[in-house]
Amino acid sequence: MLILGIESSCDETAASVVENCREIKSSVIYTQIEEHKRYGGVVPEIASRRHCENILGVVKNALDGAGVTLKDLDGIAVTYAPGLIGALLVGVSFAKGLAMSAEKPLIPVHHIAGHIATNYLTYPQLEPPYLCLVASGGHSHIIEVLDYTKFHVVGRTHDDAAGECFDKCARAMGFPYPGGAYIDRASSLGDSSAFALPHPNVSGSEFDFSFSGLKTSVINLIHNSQQKGKQLNYNDLSASIQKTISEILTEKTIKAAEFLGYKKIALAGGVSANSGVRSALSTACTEKGFEFYMPHKNLCGDNGAMIACQGSYNLINGITADESLNAIATLSMNDI
Repeated sequence: MLILGIESSCDETAASVVENCREIKSSVIYTQIEEHKRYGGVVPEIASRRHCENILGVVKNALDGAGVTLKDLDGIAVTYAPGLIGALLVGVSFAKGLAMSAEKPLIPVHHIAGHIATNYLTYPQLEPPYLCLVASGGHSHIIEVLDYTKFHVVGRTHDDAAGECFDKCARAMGFPYPGGAYIDRASSLGDSSAFALPHPNVSGSEFDFSFSGLKTSVINLIHNSQQKGKQLNYNDLSASIQKTISEILTEKTIKAAEFLGYKKIALAGGVSANSGVRSALSTACTEKGFEFYMPHKNLCGDNGAMIACQGSYNLINGITADESLNAIATLSMNDI
């Protein structure tokens, strides 16, 4: 089975061909990071325009790289939710036209389900059920993966996501966008015990996250020091931020696993590339005797392979769409 996956939910235009659910035949990603860096974050209008300019070439290169044609495909998968609505519409519209002209099934894929699927591309032996922590710039979720196409959200963020917290703290320190990678780099040179930062909790929601208070605490710390004419050690602060976010994500995921009886835990999303998060959750799972899975670093960010992989399982389970498929900016995993 050959599936073409198309991803355009944010600032990466990506396409990939995956064979038999788990073998990547090609993966092409056009990133807009350098363009958005000057603004300190993604500008939705610019992102949508660049998707329009690049999607045809990216898809063609993915097909050529896999050595296949549209006729060889068994289906065309596309991210339809959630994400920047204009960016999503580019991918969805392109995929609908391509599927109709090629007379191939159109397969809708939820972006978070795609991130979860990166672990199937990394571990051929991994099968549901298991618990997955999905952490990225826009999402922080603890999800029960009941089957390849069945999910249940156990915990979620009530405000900022973990990746958003990383980026906003980094911006306050003057690091370029995307700031998470710069904090990761700086943290290796700092003392993670230098600053005592808060571990916010959500009252009545044991497995939910809240990173807004942590972000505000860091920003206030920086502003107060600037007003006093003092210079903080940003390596130490970066290490403390990374340690705190890693601890919050790890503690809640382990608690959820123990409460629900899972002994198999996976990590996914853009923040899964962070060395502190990877190390903290891996260490905790080892101590508890849990199996632990995390994607290759080159699969942590948005890519077409994750959409093609999840699209393969969607097709197997009869999840397809017609020309009425629309993009959706916000859609819970519990609603797909």
